[in-house]
Amino acid sequence: MRRHLNTLFVTLEGAYLKKDGAAIDIRHEGKSRLRVPLHNLDGIACFAWDCSASAALMAACAEANVSLSFHNPNGKFLAASNGFTTGNVLLRREQYRRADREEDCLAIASHLVAAKIANSRTNIQRALRDHGTKSIDRMDTLRMTSDALYPKIRSALVAEDVDSLRGIEGEAAACYFLGFSSMLTGCEGEFAMKGRSRRPARDPINALLSLAYTLLMHDCRSALESCGLDPQCGFLHKDRPGRPSLALDLMEEFRACLADRLVLTLINRKQIGRGDFQKEESGAVLLKEAARKKVYAAWQERKQTEILHPFLNEKTTVGLLPHLQARLLARLLRGDLDGYPAYLQK
Repeated sequence: MRRHLNTLFVTLEGAYLKKDGAAIDIRHEGKSRLRVPLHNLDGIACFAWDCSASAALMAACAEANVSLSFHNPNGKFLAASNGFTTGNVLLRREQYRRADREEDCLAIASHLVAAKIANSRTNIQRALRDHGTKSIDRMDTLRMTSDALYPKIRSALVAEDVDSLRGIEGEAAACYFLGFSSMLTGCEGEFAMKGRSRRPARDPINALLSLAYTLLMHDCRSALESCGLDPQCGFLHKDRPGRPSLALDLMEEFRACLADRLVLTLINRKQIGRGDFQKEESGAVLLKEAARKKVYAAWQERKQTEILHPFLNEKTTVGLLPHLQARLLARLLRGDLDGYPAYLQK
């Protein structure tokens, strides 16, 4: 089993990452700013326009199975450094065969979507239990959202084809995000959300969600590559050049319980406030640099949390969940499991 290690976030413009013995040396303006042993890391994520790495460091990361990715300051993925394709070619061949068969895609994707909706509903129910009585309007909104999501879990499991499954997923997401603001406590006047908006985010909540999903994507992609699967070939998301469709598939079951929960916690605990955002002339809302660092720290802290995996019945950390689910998906493709046991939060 892969060890749960740290992710190094680099946000310094002009940073240059080089290999220095068994460590990573982060340099800026000719001076060493930080040295980190490579064996303490399982990922390096750079968030800057002007950030580069030496070929020697890229090779060392590939050999040590440390993911190295580059993003713009707002979290948009730009590129990743990988070594030669490794893993079991027979596993990848089976992945491609099943991705070409509609019935096999549906069998896997239906569980992913059902888990996504169920985990979203769990967030709503948790807010209803903890804060629903503080306001009748809040209670009504949360109950209506929960009631609307419940039948869609069943609909996802019995969908007749992948296209209709995508429709169910879209309807559930729209319903969930309309009720998302009702899960905020004590800061309703500062934050409001009228559905999901991307590229660009039009409000602070969407800006936070986009960054949290970027971090989740980084971890899911690394998890798939570490167990020999092709992150580009998905079952729910269609193939598109440059798009990590399987990583997007794997993200679905974790969006609510990892990314959305992080955003809600940051806002409800007032760790992130309205002053941590800036609005561009285009209408785009962006997180300020200091606030992004708060999100990185909170994400890393959240990954250390211990939980009990409901299918494996073993204690693990939140950060290892994508790796565990990627391996369960690999076991399904090898024929060791009859169905994909998507992750369900309690």
